[in-house]
Amino acid sequence: MTEFIQQYNLMGLLIGAATFLIIGLFHPLVIKGEYYFGTRIWVAFLLLGIAGCVGSIYFLDMFLSIVSGVVAFSSFWSIKEVFEQEQRVKKGWFPCNERRLKNSKTIDK
Repeated sequence: MTEFIQQYNLMGLLIGAATFLIIGLFHPLVIKGEYYFGTRIWVAFLLLGIAGCVGSIYFLDMFLSIVSGVVAFSSFWSIKEVFEQEQRVKKGWFPCNERRLKNSKTIDK
């Protein structure tokens, strides 16, 4: 399989497709994460980003190393997006999880 990918120079296409899928996956993860856990989910994205950085250094296979790096920096970008998602919820652009707010001590509206 590796020879086929190298022979037809498909690595760029595979990395592009993997990047597209990873970014597409993180968009709903940010929305659902903020919905169910609030902005506290940023810690999970931080840990995933650190793990992705370690994996990127650890993996000897170029494809796995690059994909780990893409996961890492998509995770770091998601930290910013979680806090922006909170603002989008406050503007009414996305639904608010009322059950999470009822369990919270402070309700900020």
